[in-house]
Amino acid sequence: MYQPRTYRHWIRDSDLISFNVVIKETDLRISARTNLRRKALRLVLKYREALEGYITQHPAFLTSLEPLPLDDAAPHIVNIMLTAANKAGVGPMASVAGAIAECVGSELSAFSPEVIVENGGDIYLKSSKKRVIGIYAGDSPLSGKIGLEINGRDTPLGVCTSSGTVGHSLSYGQADAVITISGSASVADAAATAIGNRIKEPDNIPHGIEVAKGIAGLKGVIIIIGNDMGLWGEAKICQTAP
Repeated sequence: MYQPRTYRHWIRDSDLISFNVVIKETDLRISARTNLRRKALRLVLKYREALEGYITQHPAFLTSLEPLPLDDAAPHIVNIMLTAANKAGVGPMASVAGAIAECVGSELSAFSPEVIVENGGDIYLKSSKKRVIGIYAGDSPLSGKIGLEINGRDTPLGVCTSSGTVGHSLSYGQADAVITISGSASVADAAATAIGNRIKEPDNIPHGIEVAKGIAGLKGVIIIIGNDMGLWGEAKICQTAP
């Protein structure tokens, strides 16, 4: 069932031109210096076609909850998903939203120095200035009161979110939000799932942070469950509301 993406206004991008691209399950909000909707539409179609074609030939790619072997003959988006899954120890589809955001955003960055691609809470971000991404954590008292501060010089980055209490994505945990930061949005997406699966109560936060430290390419994590929060790495938070 479609869920209204009311959190989208929490990304501070009012200085950019924003537009949506929706094709089947893919629902992107994209912000850039100019309206790149037509280019973005072609890119989404290209990457969806590559994924759907590969899944037709390799059905396990869609259903596996474990990493699958790398495939040198696979399309680019498939390979970055396979790589991310192997780093995080999850199935490849755990990184699909981040991978689409990353692939589309990377190509659009040739046409705009500022590109933000949001796909169901998973974000590819390239910026020349500081940006703040508001943190939506469901019913947690921290939801909407803090944000993740990103320096433009550190981008491009992937910032992805997994939740056991919000949305329809598969999670075995009960975290209100696990936010991950990586140079690759596909790795951030897979890592958010892997860490989120391990957070069932506040006492699990230290273990989640240890898991994060062991995922190659992960730069930082924020874990929120109820009133409790844990941070590691390059996760700089700021207050967004009194």
